[in-house]
Amino acid sequence: MNRKNFIKSTALLAGAATILPSTLSASVSQIEGAGKVTLKKSLGFGMIKEELSLTDKFKLIKDLGFDGVELNSPIDLDKSEVLEAKAKSGIELPSVVNKDHWKKPLSDPNPEVRKQCIKSVAQSLQDVKDLGGDTVLVVPGVVNEEVDYEQAYNTALDSIRELIPYAEKTGMQIALENVWNNFLISPVEAKRFVDEINHPLVGWYFDIGNIMRYGWPEQWIKTLNSRIMKLHIKEYSREMMNTKGLWEGFKVNLLDGDNNWPVVMKAVSEINHQGGWLTAEVSGGDRTRLKDISERMDKILGYL
Repeated sequence: MNRKNFIKSTALLAGAATILPSTLSASVSQIEGAGKVTLKKSLGFGMIKEELSLTDKFKLIKDLGFDGVELNSPIDLDKSEVLEAKAKSGIELPSVVNKDHWKKPLSDPNPEVRKQCIKSVAQSLQDVKDLGGDTVLVVPGVVNEEVDYEQAYNTALDSIRELIPYAEKTGMQIALENVWNNFLISPVEAKRFVDEINHPLVGWYFDIGNIMRYGWPEQWIKTLNSRIMKLHIKEYSREMMNTKGLWEGFKVNLLDGDNNWPVVMKAVSEINHQGGWLTAEVSGGDRTRLKDISERMDKILGYL
């Protein structure tokens, strides 16, 4: 659920902070009434490959039909310049991606490493608030030869719980993303993980393309349901994966891979998704490339 609905629900529902995100969102949906799902288009800032000023980059993507842009955080740009470019272009900054959760994961066995990541995510929560957004994307943990699955699960839970006071202080959301981190690789487990945290400001940043390696996004969407706070959009080809390698699967344009977009977007509609944004996380380029991405996203949004 999104921050706006959380604020509304806490005013209407006594004890809302102790209710599962799915239950809370369902209550809000009943109060507000279900309508057609609408999503604005966004893209990752790094996808803009033209040599332009920050303001002109924002104006370019606005002219190409995008409503927002997603920055990495803690941001290494001058925040006042970002806000000025936002005001001059009319672009929105709904979310940021924490940039330290891979090299300093919340699941690391070393408490000092976890502490550094918690500090970084706390700064990202403040960054997105300052930028007028509401969501920080966070990878919840990483499993590898040195970090076993159960250890990562428990340590990541503890780390995210430590972040809850920062989320409450800022009013910003922590959205956990499904990536190729060998962790939370089934929708039922991903649902359980969020429900164990049991806080309306912690949910899921669902990446549609990432799941194609080992599942079907429409199934994940239905299971995660109101726990989904934001959506990333990618394409993926299982044929390319099988013939050329795992990462080659991403080397197809939106609409040209194996995502069943009518079915995926129907699932988004059926859960009455209220996150408000569909953000592209694909290879970028100049204005011609970005225009093509925008138009392909329009076709996908047409299935809502």
